[in-house]
Amino acid sequence: MTKIRIAVQKSGRLNEDSLKILKDCGISIDNGKDQLKAISSNFPLEVFYLRNGDIPQYLRDGVVDIAIIGENVLIEKGQDISIAEKLNFSKCKVSLAVPKTTKYNSVQDFEGKKIATSYPNTVLEYLKSKGVTADLHIINGSVEIAPNIGLADGICDIVSSGSTLFKNNLKEVEVILKSEAVLAVSPLISEERKEILRKMQFRIQSVLQARQNKYVLLNAPNDKLDEIISILPGMRSPTVLPLAEEGWSSVHSVIKRDTFWEVIDALKKAGAEGILVCPIEKMVM
Repeated sequence: MTKIRIAVQKSGRLNEDSLKILKDCGISIDNGKDQLKAISSNFPLEVFYLRNGDIPQYLRDGVVDIAIIGENVLIEKGQDISIAEKLNFSKCKVSLAVPKTTKYNSVQDFEGKKIATSYPNTVLEYLKSKGVTADLHIINGSVEIAPNIGLADGICDIVSSGSTLFKNNLKEVEVILKSEAVLAVSPLISEERKEILRKMQFRIQSVLQARQNKYVLLNAPNDKLDEIISILPGMRSPTVLPLAEEGWSSVHSVIKRDTFWEVIDALKKAGAEGILVCPIEKMVM
């Protein structure tokens, strides 16, 4: 039986988030500790646990068919590789940073300076677009220490919370790009495996839709129904059912997570009562 081969990061947060979305898609992975390869017991899928930086080449060579990888890694090492889906997790930035004591005005301040980074292609392209020439020191590992030991005037690295910069007395001064986890596809994927990918994407999209929405149930006086319904975005239109108590109805709808509290406040102001909010496990469009 043909299986689609997926690469995920061997360890770290992206590994955990990748396995979680596969689990939420109903895909069970049979893997033991320190295994570099595993299979699914209920979906035609093989999982390869690889170093993040190696994944673009494995995709390019057709060793794996798809991968869950940071978009920043593709921008650095795999701009020729296509993205099938943005996954809305493991978000971060690739940024330039300098010591806190450094007076900073603009990116022009990096002219002729030394920058330590694991993302030379990304940095060079960005600086070129700004008309700036700098000397890059390529470091595979923790670059934050470079300014403290006199190796560089600044760094370019991934920034998530900013705590690592803070601990190393650095400040973020330029955001080069914003990144998130993506589902990348090998240019050599076969038609047979593309069909499996389509089935997998359908599941992923259902999970992502569910994560971005909340299910809401509320009680509304009938004389306020029109106003309350106008507040609810819904998928198509809210479901309205009469309650046992005359003059009242139950309203069911879906609210986007990022506008959730604003909508709830507006519903309460309009007269909604007994508002119940539930997570959505899957949302099939």
